[in-house]
Amino acid sequence: MIFDYQMIWENLPLYWGGVLVTLKILLISLAFGLSLALPLALMRVSKSPWVNFPAWLYTYVIRGTPMLVQLFLIYYGLAQFEFIRDSFMWPYFSSATFCACLAFAINTSAYTAEILAGSLKATPPGEIEAAKAMGMSRSKLYRRILLPSALRRALPQYSNEVIMMLHTTSLASIVTLIDITGAARTVSSQYYMPFEAFITAGLFYLALTFILVRLFKLAERRWLAYMAPRKA
Repeated sequence: MIFDYQMIWENLPLYWGGVLVTLKILLISLAFGLSLALPLALMRVSKSPWVNFPAWLYTYVIRGTPMLVQLFLIYYGLAQFEFIRDSFMWPYFSSATFCACLAFAINTSAYTAEILAGSLKATPPGEIEAAKAMGMSRSKLYRRILLPSALRRALPQYSNEVIMMLHTTSLASIVTLIDITGAARTVSSQYYMPFEAFITAGLFYLALTFILVRLFKLAERRWLAYMAPRKA
């Protein structure tokens, strides 16, 4: 079997367009997912069951159901309700891009909330005691000590979540979006060469993953340097 490089070269613009769509979906989903995960994480570490339980239930349900099911429920399922079709939200819910970003943001918010909650619970008691000794209020304690410290410690786990979300965006092609996987499916159906089409898509995902890993390594080297073992 000979790999058809010429066919891939001719369709590179389609793949590059898919890369832009993938990155747009990924960045929008991560931004809104992180914004939702922060209050959820604070609710998860609350000692009040009335505050903790709703956040726990949300993360349990979202993490306990497949991402594909969530995407189908939002993109296909909501359209069956007449009050949705008649509302001002219908132009948004009829958009594949909006539904994909919404589904991915909801999914990543649940995982990110648990990551941040774990980091908050792992805060060294000395940091909290020192802040209280300085007379910080509870809100200032969270704003200046707990959240910045937890976000730094969560970087290694969050990097895995970001990479998983990059791979999850491949599901966007199922709802008609031409991302990297959508470009590969288009090329495969047009030329009947699935091997070349999807190998190329895999190489694009591999390159993006490498870039993300390097960026997070640089971030960890900067913000987690104080946790590195001391050199003899």
